[in-house]
Amino acid sequence: MKVAIFGRFYNKTTSASVETLFQYLLKKDIDAYIESHFFEIISDNSPNIKDFNTFKTFDTLDTSFDLLVSVGGDGTILRAITFVKDIDIPIIGINTGRLGFLATIQVDDIERAMQSIIDGKYNISERSLLSVETSPENQDIKSLNFALNEIAVSRKNTTSMITVETYLDGEYLTSYWSDGLIVSTPTGSTGYSLSCGGPVITPSTNSFALTPIAPHNLSARPLIIPDSTVIELRVDGREEQHLVSLDSRIATLDNGTLIKIKKADFKIKMIDLLDESFLDTLRKKLLWGEDKRN
Repeated sequence: MKVAIFGRFYNKTTSASVETLFQYLLKKDIDAYIESHFFEIISDNSPNIKDFNTFKTFDTLDTSFDLLVSVGGDGTILRAITFVKDIDIPIIGINTGRLGFLATIQVDDIERAMQSIIDGKYNISERSLLSVETSPENQDIKSLNFALNEIAVSRKNTTSMITVETYLDGEYLTSYWSDGLIVSTPTGSTGYSLSCGGPVITPSTNSFALTPIAPHNLSARPLIIPDSTVIELRVDGREEQHLVSLDSRIATLDNGTLIKIKKADFKIKMIDLLDESFLDTLRKKLLWGEDKRN
């Protein structure tokens, strides 16, 4: 088995997770590769890294890899997909962050989780992505024009609201007068969209959600649409530019730029262990049912 390991930050939990993971991979004689920048972070922070000098590093991935292990929170997984892209490498996340809807493996469960994967005792959850095109073309977006959680437009360098003119399959929907608009996948429904009052959507649902950010027209509500819908946005406002974000990546666009958003032509594969489910994660992470009356 050939395994890629990716992370972005380092803390006490990361140290314990990395050392547990590495020791187990060595014991199982797994062919392990560490992302180059993460390897530098580990080298600077972990005195035990010399124990793992047989591990190699990578800058890009190819189809020879069987698995990518993300060490961090959900944001680390969102960054990991920029390495995986459309080459169908399954991802599993070890949670050294906070909430963790995507990174679900806890530090004390690493060995059991990895053994389950080695034994093939898991399910694959395929997650839809969004893709975006702009006219005129923006090079920052063109290089990595997809997002697993959401694509959002928002104001820049101003406290004034923006107007987001919105079309669905060529038909005018409305102009949101707000701080911005979030287009969310089911995976992203528990992220930024949720914090702005959007609905929770189960991962296998073939839908996207439009969630306005602090709309001034109070009748504006989140809208669920089929994931076959082509969404077109144009932003206007007092400033000449606005922001567009693809998960954690941000670009600046001129007002009036046509932003076309649709379902990407590939999916990301997330590993679910057999004793895990999205509903179970919801109960744990959102504390559903944590009421003395229950």
